[in-house]
Amino acid sequence: MIDVNSILKKANQINASDAHFISGLKPMLRINRELLPVQESDVITKEDMWDVYDYFLKGNLERDKSFKERKILDCSAEFENIRLRVNVSYSDGTPVIITRLIRDTLPTYEDLGVPPIVKRMTEQQQGLILVTGKTNSGKSTTLNALINNINETQNKKILTLESPVEYRHKSKKSIVVQKEIGSGGDMTNYSTGVKNSLREDCDILVIGEIRDRETLDAAIETAESGHLVLGTLHTKSCAETIDRMINFYDVSDQASIKYLIASLLKLVISQRLIRNKQGTLTLIPEVMVVDNVISGIIRKDKLSVAEIEDAIQSASGNGSIGLINSLAELFVNDIITLDQAKAQIEEKNIEILNRTIMQLKIKKDEENKRAQMHNNNGQYGY
Repeated sequence: MIDVNSILKKANQINASDAHFISGLKPMLRINRELLPVQESDVITKEDMWDVYDYFLKGNLERDKSFKERKILDCSAEFENIRLRVNVSYSDGTPVIITRLIRDTLPTYEDLGVPPIVKRMTEQQQGLILVTGKTNSGKSTTLNALINNINETQNKKILTLESPVEYRHKSKKSIVVQKEIGSGGDMTNYSTGVKNSLREDCDILVIGEIRDRETLDAAIETAESGHLVLGTLHTKSCAETIDRMINFYDVSDQASIKYLIASLLKLVISQRLIRNKQGTLTLIPEVMVVDNVISGIIRKDKLSVAEIEDAIQSASGNGSIGLINSLAELFVNDIITLDQAKAQIEEKNIEILNRTIMQLKIKKDEENKRAQMHNNNGQYGY
């Protein structure tokens, strides 16, 4: 029999992000993107997996019924005051369970590597801010860091809709109300929760995931009515985020929705996480501040992803940060390798990356020379 408690305790002690329970394997822990087996544990049998299933559901009949009907379940659990995000699915008629460990202490903005412009944009009174990226890119952590900062610095009512609730926020300067979406949760689906938020007198609405047109419609309506809406999307870039939002709609509706997105969308941050030269994870941010140029591109009859990417890359003055700029800076600062940087972009952009690296190196050399001259002047009393 598998001792789930000991597995979770070990996962917490070695700062693992996830624990995998899969029949035919030892329990596996993910640490900085690497999957490592718990050597002292036995191989998990099919019978063991049903025991692990019972451990996480803890007799919740509604969740059990939902899983048996839908063959998939997302829920939350707790272990020694650590919140767990649990995903259950089937493989060969046997449960497969992956659990994410959610620590109580949120990393700071500096620790995460989130650009300061993202924090500043949350001071706006209304509009739409999106945190995007692929699975396991740190979207939830960044979103909760934004919530925590607002909670500590602004007097607002923050309503969150999450599936499941990960970080539990305590009301500080703001009021924070968190609702879990899904079977046995506080709301059956995101779109219902978003629509109901208009009656809950919140200032800021946080949507854990915008995954369909109905939810996006409700988010836009909420932003239009004078609220600040924060949400996440599973997209790999800022430009792709715009494309995905527009393609939620039929072609006949796209012209009108482009104007709404252009006027309501304030900022998109697209995240990637890669292992750095020290073996830990580093955030690679792409940030798009929606200015007049970006708004104009969005409103065009034919959306050009390349045009948006070029506008981001050349708009550093307004706080936007191109992906190539982020990669070049991380390489110049000796955090990632050149091969890692090149692997994150298309072949056609390699030359742009090389030029950007050269420019940053020249700039860094000049700054070092000025700093050295300043130190020498101070030393000799000039």
